[in-house]
Amino acid sequence: MKDLKIPFYKFESSREAHSNVSDALDGEDISQVELLEEEFSEYVGAEYALATSHGTSALHLAMLALDLKRGDKVICSVNAHPSVPEVVRHFDAEPVFIDIEEKHYNINLDKLEKYLDENKSKKLKAVVVTYIGGVTVDLERLYKMAREYDVKIVEDASDALGATYNGEKIGSTGADIVCFNFSSHLKKNICNGGMLVSDDSEIMTRARLLANHAISRDSSAVLEYIYDVVDIGNDYSLSELNAAYIRAQILEQDSVIERQQEIARAYNEGLSGVDHVTLPTQSSEENPYSLYIIKIDKNRDSFALELQEMGIGTGLHYIPLHLLSYYKTKYSLRVNDYPVALRSFQQVLSLPIYASMSDKEVQEVISAIKKIAKTRV
Repeated sequence: MKDLKIPFYKFESSREAHSNVSDALDGEDISQVELLEEEFSEYVGAEYALATSHGTSALHLAMLALDLKRGDKVICSVNAHPSVPEVVRHFDAEPVFIDIEEKHYNINLDKLEKYLDENKSKKLKAVVVTYIGGVTVDLERLYKMAREYDVKIVEDASDALGATYNGEKIGSTGADIVCFNFSSHLKKNICNGGMLVSDDSEIMTRARLLANHAISRDSSAVLEYIYDVVDIGNDYSLSELNAAYIRAQILEQDSVIERQQEIARAYNEGLSGVDHVTLPTQSSEENPYSLYIIKIDKNRDSFALELQEMGIGTGLHYIPLHLLSYYKTKYSLRVNDYPVALRSFQQVLSLPIYASMSDKEVQEVISAIKKIAKTRV
């Protein structure tokens, strides 16, 4: 595939990031990981934050912290990245898929509540809620359901860094665990990293223990190398270099969101009324526009190929999980089992949107879409 003139995503390295990385390389007596956790906790308003090697690591560690076991069940949206049910299956536990709502492609709370009401079981441990493009669901209703049916809420906030609900940043709104990803699907950064946040001290104490092989050390021991292992953990640690880079990313996130919102406004204006193109539904919450998802009513894939030929990258969020070979076969799922997700999947297309996009590039994307749309009958 030829190089794209306007890729789907492009990371931008700031002076602050270079400075932090230099400190780490120079062996400065600074724990970049500890600083990142402190700064992230303050940024999102969470009591505790634990840095991990990747967003998937944070999700896997969340399942460990909740003591997920064989045969347990975890509910998730059928429109999520494969990492969500994947971490559940690693425990030989069972993901339960719920169809989505039309507007923002998130889990349908009516269908979720119906499932919870009809399937009361001690084996049902958690609901993982993915926020597509950083747009949230009705969290007050979600948390009320969690209390009523005694399930934990884990929020997959891969696209929701800096997103808000009722003026509060995601990470501080009331979930049991929130997982972030600094190099999310199709928006690959120069570094990997994730974050697990919680206001629950017991959950965080367990997560922090299991994040380092469940190694326990006696603080009164004279020799540091004396240790014990008290459970089955893993190594989820984030490197100092990655933490140094990500610290700058957190510092810049609010301005990144402002720029993405500017680009979204330009897309809204430039693509309004274009035949065969449906624009995103506006959210009542402040939309960070981590993704800008349009719908193409005629042959989405050929539309994307034509954009690619014009040097413009696109994305897809996501292929519904019940269409993927493993889950389709494992759980005998049919194509029409999740009709809303299926219908959306056939039309959705994510456009380039990132802070370093120039106004000229935004207009090029708009012009290209208009040009292609005119050829559709």
